[in-house]
Amino acid sequence: MTIEQILFNISDALLYPVLVLALLSLVVVLAEVGTLLAELRRRRARSVARLERAADIARDALAAGDGASALRAVRSVGFNPAMDEALTAIVEQRERPDAANRIAKRLAEYDYRSVRRLERTRILVRMGPALGLMGTLIPLSPALAGLADGDVERLTDDLRVAFSVTVAGLLVGAVAYTVSLVRNRIYDQDYSDVEYMAAALADTPADAGPSTPHVHAPQEAIVP
Repeated sequence: MTIEQILFNISDALLYPVLVLALLSLVVVLAEVGTLLAELRRRRARSVARLERAADIARDALAAGDGASALRAVRSVGFNPAMDEALTAIVEQRERPDAANRIAKRLAEYDYRSVRRLERTRILVRMGPALGLMGTLIPLSPALAGLADGDVERLTDDLRVAFSVTVAGLLVGAVAYTVSLVRNRIYDQDYSDVEYMAAALADTPADAGPSTPHVHAPQEAIVP
């Protein structure tokens, strides 16, 4: 068996896996669109004024020694579990030793989780067109063979498959790119809100007892 024949057999064997992956990619990207719409809907109430009010309420609650009310206030501006976890850490870690570094680490972990979430659609941006190209080229060989043999029906079927997969792959890439752009914007906005809350509560006294309250050092900035 020649090298050319081996490569042809491998290419021919990849046809159905490529078609299945292209179809799954299309389903996944449509599901991501639905998830994105839900995320945007949850953020309709977001505003700078609301964030500032929540920070003021949390600051006053912490000054009064009411940690539970402070937690409720900061969580009211969270839009997903990862963001809620980061906001909760800002309040809970304040009384721990080396609080600034602990909070900074929680913010970094939150940023990593956002990047990992974005990777789903960023992979599809590349994978969609790649699968489309593979799904186009693989059926061309049997299509040309059918043309040489005068089998027009086979030629038509193979070309139909090739062009359909191309369209599906390009659609996956275009939609995934759009979803990635929008998500990148809203996740950057979320991270900015969390950073603002951390900075707003950084100098809040841990309790409002009769003794002079201890003031934590300002949180170090994190570059996302």
